[in-house]
Amino acid sequence: MKFIETTPDELGNSVNLFYTDLGRGKPVVFIHGWPLNHAMWEYQLAELPKHNLRCIAYDRRGFGKSDYPWENYDYDTFADDLKALLDQLHLTEVTLVGFSMGGGEIARYIGKYGNDKISKVVLISAVTPFMLKTDDNVEGVDKSVFDEMVENIDKDRPAFLADFGKQFYGVSLFNDAVSEQTLQWNQSVCLMSSHKATVDCVLAFSQTDFRSDLAKINVPTLIIHGDSDKTVPIEASGNRTSMMLPNAKYLIYEDAPHGLFITEKDKLNADLIDFIKGSTM
Repeated sequence: MKFIETTPDELGNSVNLFYTDLGRGKPVVFIHGWPLNHAMWEYQLAELPKHNLRCIAYDRRGFGKSDYPWENYDYDTFADDLKALLDQLHLTEVTLVGFSMGGGEIARYIGKYGNDKISKVVLISAVTPFMLKTDDNVEGVDKSVFDEMVENIDKDRPAFLADFGKQFYGVSLFNDAVSEQTLQWNQSVCLMSSHKATVDCVLAFSQTDFRSDLAKINVPTLIIHGDSDKTVPIEASGNRTSMMLPNAKYLIYEDAPHGLFITEKDKLNADLIDFIKGSTM
């Protein structure tokens, strides 16, 4: 297995982050969403390396095969971890692909470190620009929604994740969007995380304001969001992000849920390949 070691924190503690590295060609770094890990990209990692793309996907601290530290589940630290990956793998001209809370990693990384190593950006079902409803962010989501998530995780994390997975993929009594086996797989992936990381990341992705970070993105950007996303509503996220990045390409997937990396995997793969390998906009 492959790991990189993060920059030590103020107490001198570092974290080992697991990553997988497939294919050759232009580097593409995939940043997973909550509460998953790099395995969520299975269908992308099975296809994109066939198209002369080097695909790298890693597990965020506290998730998957990476270390489970007790502290530092915040976006400044997540951005530092992404920088450590890019630096230690000597990556340049990178396309960053972030799903859900992973889109926040991209925004904060560029906000802190700029675009020098970045060629293109893809934001999929991303939590940008700011999820929490506040006086100056009235389009956001009520804090009570996130409070209830934390309460249910603390009460019974496996039960919460099972119910959350159905919403995540748009499964309902009248819509078998994914198979029962996929839901079981999703549950197993989500449970490969620490309880502390699962809770702290809810606080991170709901309370972090990325508006000033987005203003610093000046590379070609692709925004993809499903208009039936019940987890990260498009009105609070994709639509607003596209307004803040007027030169970005914005693709709205009709009737697609949050977990479109599976439900719309063929369409997503084709759009990613076209954008990554296409000429700059």
